[in-house]
Amino acid sequence: MNKLTLSALIFIMAIPSLGLAEDLVKQGEQLTLERCIEIALAKHPSVVASANTLSVSESRVGQAEAKYYPQVNWMAGYRRISPGSSDQYSSSITLSQNIYDFGKTPAQVSVQKRNLESAGSDLQDVSDQIIFNVRQAYYGVLQAQRNREVAAETVRQFAQHLEQARGFYEAGSKPKFDVTRAEVDLSNARLGLIRSENALRTAMVNLSNAMGIPAAPEYTIEDSLSFQRYNITLEDATKRAYESRPDLRSANARKQAAEASVRLAKTGYYPELSGSASYNWEGEGFPLDHGWNIGATLSLPLFSGFLTRYQVEESGATLNVLSANEELLRQTILLEVQQAYLNLTEAEERIPASELVVKQAEENLDIANGRYTAGVGSPIEVTDAEVALSSAKTAYIQALYDYRIAQASLEKAMGAR
Repeated sequence: MNKLTLSALIFIMAIPSLGLAEDLVKQGEQLTLERCIEIALAKHPSVVASANTLSVSESRVGQAEAKYYPQVNWMAGYRRISPGSSDQYSSSITLSQNIYDFGKTPAQVSVQKRNLESAGSDLQDVSDQIIFNVRQAYYGVLQAQRNREVAAETVRQFAQHLEQARGFYEAGSKPKFDVTRAEVDLSNARLGLIRSENALRTAMVNLSNAMGIPAAPEYTIEDSLSFQRYNITLEDATKRAYESRPDLRSANARKQAAEASVRLAKTGYYPELSGSASYNWEGEGFPLDHGWNIGATLSLPLFSGFLTRYQVEESGATLNVLSANEELLRQTILLEVQQAYLNLTEAEERIPASELVVKQAEENLDIANGRYTAGVGSPIEVTDAEVALSSAKTAYIQALYDYRIAQASLEKAMGAR
């Protein structure tokens, strides 16, 4: 059993120890990203299904290896014979052993072992996809939380502006239009807050679903959306992807299984030598007569309707298909790494630019508010400045989110965790 399969089996054995779904998340608990991933790997149905598929492959290895061992059977019988009305009793113990089958059994074992390796890699691939989904949903919640904070701050700003406009109107220094305009702006801001709150609730539902616990109690998550540079070159990322991607290892294992299947199909041309021995009891009454026999059988297929020929052709064609699929996967991996790396670079460049825009928009809002308070500005200037600031903050949050998602995509493309 190789290291990969052993690790996968250890992973499966660890799953039940993590407890039931209702025990994993407590009401009001704050979850970290690592904790969310741990829960998802324990509870998500896709992981559980893939883990059991691995168990199926492991059992098939044992079934193939069973032909290495002797087969022992016991049989007993009774017959009533007429005419004569006599009773016939019989019993026997039979031992049979495959002596030599020209590599058929080793080829069958090799096929199943390669399939087991493939299933282990498939389990890791499914786990990687689940981890990526959790990260994407986790950062989605953080983005929605920050957007809601921006929307709430916008409501507060427009509420203050409305109060200021009413004061100026009541003092006779500003027209009624300023009050009406401020009321409209405040209503629009409240609509934006409603949308952002709904977006947050939706994001929380997505995270719970990504963890495989859609009925989870209310919980909070730790904010980790801040920028932390991820340093790696494109060459290193590509090299690491070719070395670590579980789906590529799975494809390689399936190709090796197909190569073993070709060898297995060719054994259909060769004879099989087996031995057997038995001890028998038989008679019309007790004690029964008894005796034994021992022998060997050589079986040579002379004509099977070209069955072996077509089986060899099928195995060869399957091998060609899997080889082509492996090459296609290598090209797809390279594309995924390149796209994720470019997205990461673009998001990193966007973060300081959007941060600067936020500072500029804050200064612009201060100026607009100062001009309006001094009686030389218009409510339109304040509205435009507030909208610009809200958009700038949203763009900054989007850049942080995009960077985290690009990092998660690159790590998944590399097969890293």
